[in-house]
Amino acid sequence: MDDLFSIDFQRPDIAGVDEVGRGPLAGEVVAAAVILDPQRPIEGLRDSKKLSASRREALAALIRERALGWCIASATVAEIDELNILQASLLAMRRAVQGLHPQPAYVLVDGNRLPHWDYPSEPVVGGDDRVPAIAAASILAKVCRDRALVELESLYPGYGFAAHKGYPTAAHLQALQTLGVTPVHRRSFGPVKKLLSTA
Repeated sequence: MDDLFSIDFQRPDIAGVDEVGRGPLAGEVVAAAVILDPQRPIEGLRDSKKLSASRREALAALIRERALGWCIASATVAEIDELNILQASLLAMRRAVQGLHPQPAYVLVDGNRLPHWDYPSEPVVGGDDRVPAIAAASILAKVCRDRALVELESLYPGYGFAAHKGYPTAAHLQALQTLGVTPVHRRSFGPVKKLLSTA
C-alpha cells in the first residue's frame, strides 16, 4: 500500500468506490463510484460518517454536478440474505463501477477487499478519509441510502427507520419485538433470524 501515494489522484480516469449499509438489520446495501474532475475541485470531501447530514447533502449535490462520472447501485435485501453481506456489498460495488460513464482506467476501493472484476484496482483501508474520489463515493452512497430509509419510514411506520436508518438500536430492536419482521428486514442477520425462529 506504500505505492498508493505514488498514484496521482488528480488523474481524470481514476474511480473511487465505497459502500454503506453493511451493519443495519434492514434495507439494501448501497455503493457508489465516482470519477472526480480535477478541473472542478470540491472542497471538504471526507468520510461521510464524519459529516453532518446537511453537509453531506450539500456535498452530494456538488459531486453530482461537478464529477466527470458517478453511479449509485445497490444489492437487495434478498441478495444480502442469499449471498451474505460481504458478497452483496461487493456486488453493489461492481454494479456501481460498471454503471460509470466514462469507464475508469483504475479503481480504488475503500476497505481491504476487491470485487471480482477485470478493472486494474486496489483496496485502500481507510480510503474514505485518504482518497477524495472514495470520500465522494462514500457521501453519495450515504445520502442515497439515508433517503431510502426515510422513505421506508412511511411504508412501515413505527420502526423508526428515519432515525436509526436500519441499524440495531434499542428502539429498533424493541420495534421488531413489538411489530414483527417486515419484508425489508434482513432475515440472515442475528436479531431478525432469532425472532423468526421463535415466532
